[in-house]
Amino acid sequence: MKKILMTMMLLSVTVSLVAACGNKPKAADVTATADGQVAEEVSEAAADLAPDFELPALQGNTLKLSSLRGKYVVLDFWGSWCVWCIRGIPAMKEAYAKYKDKMEILGVDCRDTEEKWKAAVEKYELPWLQVRCDDEAMQKIGQLYNLEGFPTKVVIDPEGKLVKVVVGEDPAFYTFLDELFAE
Repeated sequence: MKKILMTMMLLSVTVSLVAACGNKPKAADVTATADGQVAEEVSEAAADLAPDFELPALQGNTLKLSSLRGKYVVLDFWGSWCVWCIRGIPAMKEAYAKYKDKMEILGVDCRDTEEKWKAAVEKYELPWLQVRCDDEAMQKIGQLYNLEGFPTKVVIDPEGKLVKVVVGEDPAFYTFLDELFAE
């Protein structure tokens, strides 16, 4: 049984790495975590601007990503249907409370109805900005950000450049934030 489990884990890591190699951002260093998830760090010299988008916000207005420049931004691509997204909420809340003066989190809900999205934000008491990405916009934004799974967290610097992409719920993401904001 242990051999089968180990084989499945190795296969999962291999598949994740192969998929990541085909879709990684330019000039990125790709690393696989112990659970087979993929983390990509964009080198500073070749960092690209994060693709801009505008989506409907929770309050009924629209929010444009570029309007958040001046602070670090964490894009959190998530959905109420995603078990790992939901399991990661407590750690995201902790990071938000710790660094909300230095960063903004923009939750980008994907593959939910408007009703399920709003209910999840209320149920889990998500304090950061929220936008909804309908299926049509998801295809475009998913391609722009090479979304491979959920959750995906994208760190953008105050000038709008991509800094790091983490696919899956990975404690290393929070360690990265601690190092980024260490003073």
